Amino acid sequence: MHLPAMNAMPQIIYKKLTPEVRETMLSDMELMPIVQLGNYTLTIELEDLNEEVREIAKKELRENPDVTQQAIKELRDLLKEEDDLYIPLENDLWLVRFLRPTKFYPESARDLVKRYYAFKQKHSNMYEDLLPSREKNIFQQNILTVQPNRDQLGRRILIIELGKKWKTDKVTLDEVFKGCVLFLEAAMLEPATQICGAVVIFDMDGLSLGQVSKFSPQFAKRIVDWLQDSVPLRIKNIHVVNQPMIFSVVFALFKPFLQEKLRSRIIFHGKNRKSLHQYIDSTCLPECYGGSLDLPRIEGPQWLELLEKCDSEFKAINSYGYKKKISK
Repeated sequence: MHLPAMNAMPQIIYKKLTPEVRETMLSDMELMPIVQLGNYTLTIELEDLNEEVREIAKKELRENPDVTQQAIKELRDLLKEEDDLYIPLENDLWLVRFLRPTKFYPESARDLVKRYYAFKQKHSNMYEDLLPSREKNIFQQNILTVQPNRDQLGRRILIIELGKKWKTDKVTLDEVFKGCVLFLEAAMLEPATQICGAVVIFDMDGLSLGQVSKFSPQFAKRIVDWLQDSVPLRIKNIHVVNQPMIFSVVFALFKPFLQEKLRSRIIFHGKNRKSLHQYIDSTCLPECYGGSLDLPRIEGPQWLELLEKCDSEFKAINSYGYKKKISK
């Protein structure tokens, strides 16, 4: 297949959502935007699962029709008791979003729902009116991107570059956080990502003392609380690459808040590409990470062009949550 050059001008086309796919949405979206890059397309993947992913769901998540239906019923009943939560209880596929990362144990899924919305309530200044169209800067700075392909295990690959590309006078860490939230909220819509999960690559190449000074214990705690307890998505690994010695100062801020499960999933590779390839196959990575992937990198502005066409879905996502402030 002929692939476009990196600077190919993206075009937006639209695909009509099937009734089955529309059931997965919280908004009344009828058309899904697709970024067309020559012969290559990028979109939020809402299609039904292939057999390989279904097998992963069965083996790793206990997912089968009987377990699924019973878990949905039990989770709905449990959540009906949460009077202070406003949530789309009648949407089976929304409930499945929380059942998959908790392996279809209804009590665990209920607790995840509560933590997810409690975190949003606690950090309402970050989540208020959080829409792609209102966060253009973080995408235009091109610090965040998601690989157009998945890895060898079907996982989404999010790349965050907080070194050479990060101009601290143009984008804040809060904006980086908001961009990550938007990406992961979009990933949560994808059935295959709900099952296979995601991996994160933190590329710290060129991290400077000035950049290090922007980190704080408060920011570190928010990120760890979010990833550790509040994201209804399977974050399988966090890979730190190209980190200079000074990165140890940054990690020292995060370390006190890490529980063993998440800490064990953070792997430091430096410039050792063979180490990285033990987790993500080289065929799934671009040349800059020692890979052989021959696909165009999707730049931040191209992701923005896709995501901001989905503003209505993000508005619907934002409309749910706790009706009143949670007492601690």
